[in-house]
Order: sequence, then C-alpha cells, then structure tokens
Amino acid sequence: MEIDLEHIFTHHAPEKEDIEKYTKLRNAAKEFAETIIKNTPKGADQTATIRKIREAVMTANASIALKGRLNKET
Repeated sequence: MEIDLEHIFTHHAPEKEDIEKYTKLRNAAKEFAETIIKNTPKGADQTATIRKIREAVMTANASIALKGRLNKET
C-alpha cells in the first residue's frame, strides 16, 4: 500500500462529532500528566514523560482527523 501524503498533510477541520473525542483525549491526558507530576520527582525523566503524553495526544488527534487512514485507498 502506498502512503497517501496528500491526505496526511492536508488540513482536516474538526467535524462536529469528533470535537467531543478530542476533548476526552485531552482531559484524560491532562489527568494522567497531573498524576505523573504529583508522583514523580522533577527532572529529565518527568519532563520526557509529559512530552510523550503530549505526543500521544497529538498522534491520537491525527488518528481522528485522518479517520485512521494513512494509505491511499484502492
């Protein structure tokens, strides 16, 4: 299968039914990040953990926006 760069790198405005999904993801990630902050010592590992949570949310958001599709439809 061929990766669909046009689809991936095109702006995908949020659809009404997806807005709640984005909100749920952000809220869950924030709660997890707060738990990390409260239960781990400050330092590089804590910072890296928060960064990875942020990356996970961004990737999940992309999954919603792209409707799970990365490859060209055949």
